[in-house]
Amino acid sequence: MQQLFTSESIISFFVLVILEIVLGIDNVIFVSIIINRLPKLSHAKARLAWMVTGIIMRVLLLMGLTWLLKQKGKPVLTVFDKGFDIASLVMLAGGLFLIYKTVVEIHEKIEGGDEHDENNNKKPLSFSNAVVQIMLIDMVFSFDSIITAGGTAQHIEVMVAAVVVAMIAMFLFSPAIAGFIHKHPTIKMLAMSFLVMIGLTLLVEGWDHETAEQMHLKNYVYFAMAFSFLVELLNMKLRKKAAIRNETTTHHTDT
Repeated sequence: MQQLFTSESIISFFVLVILEIVLGIDNVIFVSIIINRLPKLSHAKARLAWMVTGIIMRVLLLMGLTWLLKQKGKPVLTVFDKGFDIASLVMLAGGLFLIYKTVVEIHEKIEGGDEHDENNNKKPLSFSNAVVQIMLIDMVFSFDSIITAGGTAQHIEVMVAAVVVAMIAMFLFSPAIAGFIHKHPTIKMLAMSFLVMIGLTLLVEGWDHETAEQMHLKNYVYFAMAFSFLVELLNMKLRKKAAIRNETTTHHTDT
């Protein structure tokens, strides 16, 4: 028990919490988009279900981390002389699912018009359907966080504590992120575009993980995401200033 409170364990705990939150940003974005499809009364319940199932799933994966690492490189499916292990199959399936769901969301956003339009009779997403989708994509994103945990901390107790703290932090910040995305349509479209890129990255990693690691694909995606987000924030600030100037000009004209 004493080894859990050494300086090395404490540092690895805080580093792992930060890494888990950073790696979970795309997960939070996807969850926020799905939750925004639910009636407002179900938002808090859906977030709680996401947090609880996310913690349970990650803890179970951590418990089986040794077994998962042993399965790496052991093909369970061979197609055209190319073998795929469990992690590769999960990434391929998750990438396809993420691309499909995001493209459908983009299509509905463009073709369906304003979500608050009274003439928009699109049926809200059911709670059970939303939870299933959140659990499926959360399982895919869990693999990254679990592999990170295994390479950062040495003790399973530290890994579990860091994952639980990171999930709680994401749960607490997710309403603000969801509200921000829902309030700004351009940010939502930007987020969905990057979810498509993340889906493609998952496909590449599932097909050839070593090559994807050497190419640092995720680093490029996250950099592009952060850069585009900052540019859009500047655009929003400029639009806000222009709107204030127009209101001031109109007020002076009327007087």
